[in-house]
Amino acid sequence: MSTKTPWWIRVPFLFFLIFGLMEFFIDSGDKPAIIEYPITQFFMLLVLMILIAIELILASIENIMFQTLSEEGKERYLEAKSKKYDWTWAKNLMKKLTKSRSIEREGEIVLDHNYDGIRELDNVLPPWWVYLFYGTIIFSVIYLVRFHVIGDYDQAQEYEQEMAAAQAAIEEYKRTAKDLVDASTVEFLSDESDLAAGEKIFQTNCVVCHSQDGGGGIGPNLTDKYWILGGGIKNVFTTISEGGRDGKGMVAWKQTLKPAEMAQVASYVISLGGTTPANPKEPEGEIWVDPDAPEDTNGTEPETEETAPEEMEQTTDSTKVAMN
Repeated sequence: MSTKTPWWIRVPFLFFLIFGLMEFFIDSGDKPAIIEYPITQFFMLLVLMILIAIELILASIENIMFQTLSEEGKERYLEAKSKKYDWTWAKNLMKKLTKSRSIEREGEIVLDHNYDGIRELDNVLPPWWVYLFYGTIIFSVIYLVRFHVIGDYDQAQEYEQEMAAAQAAIEEYKRTAKDLVDASTVEFLSDESDLAAGEKIFQTNCVVCHSQDGGGGIGPNLTDKYWILGGGIKNVFTTISEGGRDGKGMVAWKQTLKPAEMAQVASYVISLGGTTPANPKEPEGEIWVDPDAPEDTNGTEPETEETAPEEMEQTTDSTKVAMN
């Protein structure tokens, strides 16, 4: 039973082939199937034992059949088995690529001149080298016509285009990568999952100073219009990241929370605006008006709590005059 492939190649090849098929057909998510499902380890061990057993059985059968042969048959069998495989196709391919002559035929291409016993062979250039040289000529002609005759883009334009594309890719990555957010790029996160995550962070770290409903305690009330360091998502994010006023404000959380987490809790704090806490703390700071908010079409300033009482007082006085 002669074979051209030794057992130490057949067994690993079949083993890893079965292993690859198993990983391909078994859906195990992000983890390899052999780790996600421990039963597959037993399966692969069983496969390895079966392959080894098959090789042992084949070797035994070969030995038994060899013993039944005659002496002449044994010699022919051993001679055929010991014969090395001749890579004829590879040798023929190499001859076509190089057009080289064998040592026995070098006399056909020996030149007449002789230098101190050293003779020169008239070898031809390898075809692969010749074809590659022709290819470079064709490429140079196309390059010359395209960039120097027609006047297509030059290296400076190509550089600027690639830099613009790379910058756009960076901006898109920054926009979608939440952990790269900062005070200049943070935006209000209205998604329910982000607000829920922000609420969880708030309940874990912020209720001690701002109470559970944001009404305030040691820290200010987060539900009214008054802000000490400015409202809006950017100011709130900055306050959470860098901390409050020196000596008496909130500590900086940038070493504890990730940028994405600070954006989530900042969005949750913004969402508390307008709610009614159980025991709201007195307003602190000033009323914050978003400078990026659209202006009133009538050109009037937004009504605040400071101007409202004066307008009511003027209305009351004018009514009294009319009655008199």
